[in-house]
Amino acid sequence: MTFRVPADIQNRPVVVVGGGTLGRRIAAVFASGGSAVRLVDLSEQQRQDATEYVAQTAPELREKLNPVPSRAAGQLETFASIEDAVSSAWLVIEAIPERLDLKRPLFGTMDRIADPDALLATNSSSYASREVITEVQHADRVLNMHFAMPPASMAVELMSDGQTAPEALEFLERELRAFGLLPFIANKESTGFIFNRIWAAIKRESLAVVGEGVSTPQDVDGIMRANMGLAAGPFQLMDQVGLDIVLDIEEHYLAESPWIPTTARDLVKSYVDAGKLGSKSGEGFYKYEA
Repeated sequence: MTFRVPADIQNRPVVVVGGGTLGRRIAAVFASGGSAVRLVDLSEQQRQDATEYVAQTAPELREKLNPVPSRAAGQLETFASIEDAVSSAWLVIEAIPERLDLKRPLFGTMDRIADPDALLATNSSSYASREVITEVQHADRVLNMHFAMPPASMAVELMSDGQTAPEALEFLERELRAFGLLPFIANKESTGFIFNRIWAAIKRESLAVVGEGVSTPQDVDGIMRANMGLAAGPFQLMDQVGLDIVLDIEEHYLAESPWIPTTARDLVKSYVDAGKLGSKSGEGFYKYEA
């Protein structure tokens, strides 16, 4: 099949697979920009929470977009099955947990059932898209599309799977700006892409400082805010992402680079083992009101 960029995207939906912390935020971004969005999650509770989040967030985000899209805000539909959601989509974004045993068959299914010109993206923050295409026939339309934490950060990193059509990356770099996103292309494969590769070192050393008993999460965050002008420190940001996700990422980095000290991973694991997953569970490095 010869690659071609998606056509008529103004009249086609975006599909987000996974209704967790990032999935619902990605859905809100595209809905605010005027796209119909279909969100897929097996959990009825996740679908309900995502619907409420998008309904609350998309109008506020839309007011901040410059220029404001000429189209009305898009509607969100939720589905329990990807087979029911993916038809006619121009972009399908995977935002499920960081497990290749889940991602690989999912991408095989998406490649088989999505429209021929649909782009298939993984939001994975630690796996290169090269690692998810083992069951894919059309690797030229697969890529990494890593969102940080929209709508607080609208940066999105794009990276090839090694076979991605250059036209796909160029197309997304151009079209994503209509949704208020700021795309950046990684010119070669890099674990952690651009920002997360740098952030991983900051996060790991922050965890080590606490894990070794040198300081506390609150004081590390405080000194980072004071010295660097950050709105939130590394421990606050990890709580927002979810410590279970942070743990998955740290495990992946250790598997790839076994010489890295385990202090950071071990500290995060102790919190996850205690059920402290961050803001979504009511407690992580900080405690949160229900």
